Amino acid sequence: MNVHRMGQPEELLPLIRPYFLLQLTSLVFVMMFNSFKQFADGITDTKTSMWIMLSANLLNIIGNSLLIYGVWGLPALGLTGAGISTLTSRIFMFVAFAVLFFRKQSYRRYLVGYHRTTYNTGDLNVLNRMGMMVGLQMGMETALFSISGVMIGWLGTVPLAAHQVVASISTLGFMVYYGVGSAVSIRVSNFFGRGDIAGVRRATLAGAHLLGLLAILVSVFFLLVREHIGWLYTSSEDVVNLVAVLMVILVFYQFGDSLQIIFANALRGVADVTSMAVISFIGYFVIALPVSYICGFVLDWGIEGIWLGYPVGLTLTGGMMCWRFYYFLRKKG
Repeated sequence: MNVHRMGQPEELLPLIRPYFLLQLTSLVFVMMFNSFKQFADGITDTKTSMWIMLSANLLNIIGNSLLIYGVWGLPALGLTGAGISTLTSRIFMFVAFAVLFFRKQSYRRYLVGYHRTTYNTGDLNVLNRMGMMVGLQMGMETALFSISGVMIGWLGTVPLAAHQVVASISTLGFMVYYGVGSAVSIRVSNFFGRGDIAGVRRATLAGAHLLGLLAILVSVFFLLVREHIGWLYTSSEDVVNLVAVLMVILVFYQFGDSLQIIFANALRGVADVTSMAVISFIGYFVIALPVSYICGFVLDWGIEGIWLGYPVGLTLTGGMMCWRFYYFLRKKG
């Protein structure tokens, strides 16, 4: 464990290490769950995944309440308790979907094909190539926030706490957008598989309009609650005041975030995943992270400067993906 080499506050290291190891272990179960989820999404059965994830979130909330604060005689484990709760909920997600896959009546016809399928190099190579590009794109997006979080840790505990609060709040918008984006990916892939390019355009445009409206609604909500929402997470006035400032920047990147989500999923739907990964690398690592570092440390704008890299990187990434998607369709006629 080399977390101490990342310049994080010394007092947080004993909390970070066990939590990091628990999160790392839970990724194995997330990957296995996602295999089932992608299958279900591909046959347009999105409800099963939704109910499993909602149940897991409820389990995680209960686990957090019990293990963080030590309820009903259980030890108060703090951040480690949150990690244990997350690991448990993710194991539940995988086990629940595995049981449903082998027992659910509507999956029986796919189960027959599953048992008859044999491993072959051709299919594995195609899946590996596509999966690697999609994984890289999603990994780079996550890395943008993780690396900038490390940089914010250099500024101290108050900026880091404010960052974690606003990053948590931002998932409200992200998950709403990503749900629509996944639906667009499914519809686009269906139309593209039938050679219906007009249908591909309609599905993508409808998704873009819907996400634009949702971005406006989410932004209005964030602006209305920005002065008060921090109190739900902490009693520190310094953290709450900084959260209110960061919420304004959060609003600015809602439109860029929704743009890159819709066209990243559209590119997945037409299997143009290599371009998607290259664009993500340029947007996140070549543009966003340098902007964050320069504004945060060279220009000495602190955490506000680091957060400015998000709207810049996400908006440019979304714009490049939009251009690539329509260029791809023009080549297909």
